[in-house]
Amino acid sequence: MTHLRKTLPLALLLGGAALAQTKAPTLDTGDTAWMIVASALVLLMTPGLAFFYGGLSRTQSVLNTMMMSVVCIGLVGVLWLLGGYSIAFAPGGNAFFSGLSNFGFNGLAGQLTGTIPSYIFAAFQAMFAIIAVALISGAVIERMRFGAFVLFGGLWSLLIYAPLAHWVWNADGWLFKLGVLDFAGGTVIHIAAGVSGLVAASVLGARIGFPKTAHVPHNVPFVLLGAGLLWFGWMGFNAGSALAANQTAALAFMTTLIAPAAAMLTWLGLESVRTGKPTAVGAATGLVVGLVAITPACAFVSPLASVLVGALGAAASFAAVQFKARMKADDALDVFACHGVAGIVGALLTGALAFTTGSGKPWGEQMLIQIIGVAASVLWTGLGSFILLKLVGLVMPLRVPVGQEIAGIDVSAHSEQGYSDSETGLGAPVFVGGD
Repeated sequence: MTHLRKTLPLALLLGGAALAQTKAPTLDTGDTAWMIVASALVLLMTPGLAFFYGGLSRTQSVLNTMMMSVVCIGLVGVLWLLGGYSIAFAPGGNAFFSGLSNFGFNGLAGQLTGTIPSYIFAAFQAMFAIIAVALISGAVIERMRFGAFVLFGGLWSLLIYAPLAHWVWNADGWLFKLGVLDFAGGTVIHIAAGVSGLVAASVLGARIGFPKTAHVPHNVPFVLLGAGLLWFGWMGFNAGSALAANQTAALAFMTTLIAPAAAMLTWLGLESVRTGKPTAVGAATGLVVGLVAITPACAFVSPLASVLVGALGAAASFAAVQFKARMKADDALDVFACHGVAGIVGALLTGALAFTTGSGKPWGEQMLIQIIGVAASVLWTGLGSFILLKLVGLVMPLRVPVGQEIAGIDVSAHSEQGYSDSETGLGAPVFVGGD
């Protein structure tokens, strides 16, 4: 099999590399139809994430939790038009970012990216940028001001995410030239969001009562629904990253089926050993972790190898969740443990297992390249997020007042309640120890 870094049109890396072109590209209606569908599938992931996160929150904060995801569709969608896409993918850039020549999608009308209209490519990439910001919110729910999150998320999308996407997925980017493999966003999205979420949780401080206060999921069916929508949309996320209806997309689709299945079983097994019972939240968490782990590797490893990616990703994230109580940072919904840790494991296993499809550099060389890619993502997003949060803190308070945090943020932030029967007290914090 030829090296998969030679499959993508017009030297734009989404899913791993650039195509050596032998003739001028022409529009392919089949590829275009598939990419429209794939883009819609990825868009559905953000509402799916809202249900997943919302079910894990308290009753009094379910709307605010879900709105932190939903608002990203509007916020990042507009910013992607105004500058995000151009910073990441405009032609003529340097090793660290492109210019603003595609501001407002200028120059994309009538153009092709490989065999699909450039508008479709830009739309597909917009969906990635949207959910990357939404993922961060899980670390800061129930205590961060909605306006502060919106301001931070907008700045993060333009100044952190877009340059990182350029580094990894644009032929001018320095990590692209180095040879980092990231088919659909393990480095660019999941490590970035996981690390940024951990930093945000540290800067904000812990929720009142943490870790002695248990904030239990208020709606487990929401969690299962959200996980199912995420898995459904993730098929477009990973398989769509081939930018064509081809064999590469087929491999990515298959591994995106197998790895989460293996991860779910692994998580349930570990949970049963530790607590004696498998849980629905554990099943949902395990499959999401498997999706995260396979994302960078999905078209670089064989279906059999994807079992190992899912299982190891789940084991590492499960261990990280157990370690959470020892950490000072209150990452509310384990964004770092589930996305950061699984993203790191997936990125490293991409280098270790890429040989299973007959592609890639020698094992040791590719592993070193993957380590550099992981380290660059961690340092860039961690330091950048810390600086942005401090800047936002100079403009407005990052946290809600204590009274609003205890009562729940829905009414104070949105003048709405998730449920009419709010007197039930479902989802209120349960004190399990201490004063």
